[in-house]
Amino acid sequence: MNVAAKPASLDRLAAALLTRGAIEPRDLERARDLAQDREGRFDHVLISLGLLHERELAETYAALLGLDLFGPDRFPDEPILPGKLASRFLRDARAVPIERSEDSLLLAVADPLDGFAAPAVAAATGLAVRLCVALPIVLEAALNRLYPDQPTPDATAATASEDDAERLKDMASEAPVIRLVNQIIARAVENKASDIHIEPFEDRLRIRTRHDGVLHEAESPPRHLAAAITSRIKIMAKLDIAERRLPQDGRIRQAVRGQDIDFRVSTIPSLWGETLVLRVLDRSAVSFDFATLGLTPALIGSFTRALDLANGIVLVTGPTGSGKTTTLYTGLLGLNAISRKIVTIEDPVEYQLRGINQVQVKAQIGLTFASLLRAILRQDPDVIMVGEIRDLETAEIAIQAALTGHLVLTTLHTNSAAATISRLRDMGVEDYLLTSVLRGILAQRLVRRLCPACKTATVPSPDLARRFNLTHHWHAQCRNTGYSGRLAVAEFLDPTEQLNHLIFSRAEPAALERAARDHGMIPLWDAGLEAARNGETTLEEVDRVLRSEQ
Repeated sequence: MNVAAKPASLDRLAAALLTRGAIEPRDLERARDLAQDREGRFDHVLISLGLLHERELAETYAALLGLDLFGPDRFPDEPILPGKLASRFLRDARAVPIERSEDSLLLAVADPLDGFAAPAVAAATGLAVRLCVALPIVLEAALNRLYPDQPTPDATAATASEDDAERLKDMASEAPVIRLVNQIIARAVENKASDIHIEPFEDRLRIRTRHDGVLHEAESPPRHLAAAITSRIKIMAKLDIAERRLPQDGRIRQAVRGQDIDFRVSTIPSLWGETLVLRVLDRSAVSFDFATLGLTPALIGSFTRALDLANGIVLVTGPTGSGKTTTLYTGLLGLNAISRKIVTIEDPVEYQLRGINQVQVKAQIGLTFASLLRAILRQDPDVIMVGEIRDLETAEIAIQAALTGHLVLTTLHTNSAAATISRLRDMGVEDYLLTSVLRGILAQRLVRRLCPACKTATVPSPDLARRFNLTHHWHAQCRNTGYSGRLAVAEFLDPTEQLNHLIFSRAEPAALERAARDHGMIPLWDAGLEAARNGETTLEEVDRVLRSEQ
């Protein structure tokens, strides 16, 4: 291909990109204006601004010119014609020889509209050159693998990385991108979402928000803005925007409608780009009050009595997202006083609690739950919250702290209060230690709360009554036309003398649960049905969240 044909080829490329829906007409005009100012090409400008994905451009090149698009599996195991084609030349040309026949050479290029690579390689080798297309990142990986012995590869890679970082910063600094990211965040906060999920796929960028534990799809921006949106959020979270191969975690504080909101940011690499999740930590939307959380007066009484004890371990259990941390925070705020020193070990610290010493786990530098707990015991605390017991070492140190006069609050991932005993046994905790330090186990779930403006009362149908084993004492059930917020349904296991005897004799969870029920524990399923009976939620919601607890 010669240089003289380039303007016509670029016009055809522009038309093809518009036809495929890869770019917007206004973005094309903007890129053309910038390209003219820079004496460059509009497609390169589109890439640099993040308005076009490299894969989309490569696919358009291939379709426009009738060329194959090669993936990494099509590249040779050994370099072809290494004596005639130097690494530096191939890097500058962004080309890699793929296959040689008797009188021709197949050459993979990132930019088939560039009139330099094909004639230069033909002149150097004396072979006819045929072209195929490959993504720049694929070409770079092939060059690094096939030509590792060339001078200053580290400097080349460093320069490329610096250039890439600068390009990403430019993309993220564009005013439309900043406005778009701010709109996504503000809309999620205003709608009381708990999470924002940003997920790139081959043909679209999907935005989803989680409301009351359930994901809903939001209006999604164009796919070609994925890199720009991702880079903007990473800059806000003070993450490495050039690092796209490894997971990263960060934090953002953003003013939304005059209210400072914290966001916990997590990124992971996926097939079509980085997937981001922003956890919305809006202190104003969280109530640290047991009754507001939905716990019954009887359960609140049992739980607070356990928290009032001078020493021992109190556990809150349930799956991820069941409100364990909120319940513990509520308990800690009730204990917070001048006369008590309270220290927490968390991963991560979700909300900052005034007057309470909070410590963040950093496993990468050796600050684990176990090491921090061991160090904190030398600080003479009265109450310690351990975000989660994950291993035997942490469990043993927590038990030792409880035995030496400290009150320890912690969480565990189990399905029920009784199953917590088995989980600790499986970790290696001895039964006699459990009976010595255990002061109570609260297991909870979150169900969606019926919207007060939408709910209506009705008697359940006979089929529904039979399905859930409801008695004639049922008076009314709220049929939802909408949910607003969530409430906790929970069970509290009080370690009575009989229960401790069963634990010491290594009784199974079923026997422990029967004994706890005999002593007055209301199990999770019954607590959920009671919430539905009182018009706070629906039977369908209780079944969705608690069907495994029957």
